[in-house]
Amino acid sequence: MKTFLFLLAVLLLLAPAKNAFFDEKCLKHNGRCGNYCYKNEELTGLCQRGLKCCMTIEPCGRGDYE
Repeated sequence: MKTFLFLLAVLLLLAPAKNAFFDEKCLKHNGRCGNYCYKNEELTGLCQRGLKCCMTIEPCGRGDYE
């Protein structure tokens, strides 16, 4: 029983560090964490607490040809 409680305590202490990893990964790729993505953004991953990692979609260009 002591082993079970010890493992439970360790997992609970590591959970916030693991969740912060997802936020850091999102911000590293110039994304933002939010409840939803805007029209010019796409969902690229998940952040902590079930938030979405959204990145701005780059336009392809105007298509001007000579």
